[in-house]
Amino acid sequence: MLEIWLPLIGGLVLLIAGGELLVRGAVQVATGLGVSPLVIGLTLVGFGTSTPELVTSVQAALSDAPGIAYGNIVGSNIANILLIVGVAALISPMVIASVALKRDGAVMLAVAIVFAVVAFAMPLGRGVGAVFVAALIAYVYLAFRQERASAPSGHGAVYDKSLALQETDVALAPPSEPKKSLLVSALIALAGLVLVVIGGRFLVEGAVSLARGFGISETVIGLTIVAVGTSMPEFVTSAVAGLRKQGDVAFGNIVGSNIYNILGIGGFTALIAPGVVPAEIVSFDNLVMIGVSLALVAFAWTGLRIARWEGAVLLVGYLVYVWAIWP
Repeated sequence: MLEIWLPLIGGLVLLIAGGELLVRGAVQVATGLGVSPLVIGLTLVGFGTSTPELVTSVQAALSDAPGIAYGNIVGSNIANILLIVGVAALISPMVIASVALKRDGAVMLAVAIVFAVVAFAMPLGRGVGAVFVAALIAYVYLAFRQERASAPSGHGAVYDKSLALQETDVALAPPSEPKKSLLVSALIALAGLVLVVIGGRFLVEGAVSLARGFGISETVIGLTIVAVGTSMPEFVTSAVAGLRKQGDVAFGNIVGSNIYNILGIGGFTALIAPGVVPAEIVSFDNLVMIGVSLALVAFAWTGLRIARWEGAVLLVGYLVYVWAIWP
């Protein structure tokens, strides 16, 4: 038992700690090179916490464990909405103050549908991966233009995700001037990258061993234990935003994460290790992901808030989902 759980838990710890160091170092390097705080926030900080998911999915695909690779992506999106939004809304009702979040919610729903359709129709090859990554770059560029124009419609999901991270951990906020030398900052980022890669390897090996040891499919392990584990940074940042009564920030954090999970992590996974999405994900979990994305957008549209009872419905929905897929 210990030889299964130790690499799994140790891998998760290394992934999250490594991701934190990687973002801190990268933010310091970018500040030292004169990159604007907004660009740093929308790119390095905004998507930094998704490094654990990215490394885990790529390593799982390279290790010929597509169930863990794509289960991690789809399971993370489902857990983000049902589990994390559910908990954050229970802590404090989410007031969705920004009109821009309607746009981002629509983008989140659209990319979930596109992913499900493409996964059903064909293997995720390098061409599909390139299109997904290009779409992500275009989305971040448009978000940057919107934020720089200080649109009266309020901030978008990518900005809110960055803000949630910076408020949870002030060390991730771009400093007004670099505090460390570029070399030290680069070494911190490199150390973080090494930890993330090692942690991802341990996590994938532990997950495969767990699946084989208990006779559970790798896909189910990927959709649940791996997905929730790699989503811990989003869980913490959304819970803290909920405690601070920043419902729109918590909401944006999740919407931004879900868009990045599909376009960024799905895209890079297909680019580096093309493969077929497992049939059970295509026939069931992708449909659940679309359904819960639609439910989240619907909840946010009604009165521009997610009430505690709606949070409770989402949380119960997650328990039902895990019960349905667990053997």
